[in-house]
Amino acid sequence: MFENLFQFLFSLLGAIFGLLVLHLIYSSFSSQNKRREPPGPKPLPLLGNLLQVDLKRLDRSLFDLSKKYGPVFTVYLGLKKVVVLAGYRTIKQALVNHAEEFGDREVTPIFYDFNKEHGKAFDNTQAICYASSNIISAIMFGKRFEYKDPVFQAMVEKDHESIRLTGSASILIYNMFPWLGPFLKNWRDLMKNVEENKEKMKSIIADLKETLNPEVCRCFVDTFLTRKLNLEESELKDSHFHDDNLVHSVLNLFAAGTDTTGNTLQWCLLFMAKYPRVQDQVQEELSRVVGRRQVRVEDRKYLPYTDAVIHESQRLANIVPMAIPHKTSQDVNYKGYFIQQGTTVFPLLTSVLYDESEWESPNTFNPSHFLDKEGKFIRRDAFMPFSAGRRACLGESLARMEIFLFFTSLLQRFRFTPPPGVTEDELDLTPVVGFILTPSHHELCAVSRH
Repeated sequence: MFENLFQFLFSLLGAIFGLLVLHLIYSSFSSQNKRREPPGPKPLPLLGNLLQVDLKRLDRSLFDLSKKYGPVFTVYLGLKKVVVLAGYRTIKQALVNHAEEFGDREVTPIFYDFNKEHGKAFDNTQAICYASSNIISAIMFGKRFEYKDPVFQAMVEKDHESIRLTGSASILIYNMFPWLGPFLKNWRDLMKNVEENKEKMKSIIADLKETLNPEVCRCFVDTFLTRKLNLEESELKDSHFHDDNLVHSVLNLFAAGTDTTGNTLQWCLLFMAKYPRVQDQVQEELSRVVGRRQVRVEDRKYLPYTDAVIHESQRLANIVPMAIPHKTSQDVNYKGYFIQQGTTVFPLLTSVLYDESEWESPNTFNPSHFLDKEGKFIRRDAFMPFSAGRRACLGESLARMEIFLFFTSLLQRFRFTPPPGVTEDELDLTPVVGFILTPSHHELCAVSRH
């Protein structure tokens, strides 16, 4: 035991010494660089600016720093240099007008580890997540799962836990110092979850492969397998169509299609219970325009207030506050600053969705942000929960449709209220911070309207 401890401490000291040497080399190089780089707080050796930010709400810390250093600034997360973009105009211009330069995806160490190579009050989390997960399951596998299916339950639960762990402070530290991984419980738990879900996905894919008919397309997996088969028969080599890529593509799409949509719907219902007058107006509009028939996608244009409430829920919930990190594909001069090729870039979506120059009351729930004086729905350019440019969310159109249909169907049939003995003011809007921001644990009553 003591021998292992000594080896660990010796390795740790060696790693720290190596990092110090790298830092000194980097600092020497930086001092010789005469190009005007984005400003930022002075970093400490090894730690960078870690003592100046709160890793439990990194987006808020960076938003506060942008008020001092401007819309383009630099922070060091350990030795990792990051350029932060803040504010609607800055992010929109970078991701859309300079889509090529800012279009590469930064793959952090934790994502390398995920892929490729390596009436009564109740908690609605499970029901909502299962419902949204079955949508993406139908697309991926051509079937939906029963809610009591233990394999399905385990997949959804492990995805939910993995997304929470991915945004934890210890994993953020791991992304700065990857050698720490095996010593971090969150990293070990995360790898275990990913491996277990990977095996479940392989089993589902194997079943689909056994019953594959190239003439009949049942789902995404069928399309992928048929394309792979055609390439093999024609003896053409394609690096993308292989089994590992299929497993990880399905794994990523399943996770993305489950948690983000499910959490957005949870926020929507929580806001309705928190703001009953808003819920009243949504239900009045639904009753007047749709009645009791099933809501259709095309009804959206006749439900301007309901549409505004959904948009405002997404804006205030801000579930992906820092988007997914980008990386510059080439050297770029932006806003008067030089940013080197390969630099990590954080498009700080918090600073867009809460931009005081774009929203009349950015910190309050206000559906009128999306309504004109006549009560008609208006689009806002600063509404960017799905990011923008080349790396905008792949599933945006599907997510928008799902959220609209789920939300309106639920509000048609139920009124959502706090549990007995709890007032609207006591409902907590403080998020649980992970890779996405989820509502704190809560229970709501769903009272039938008919």
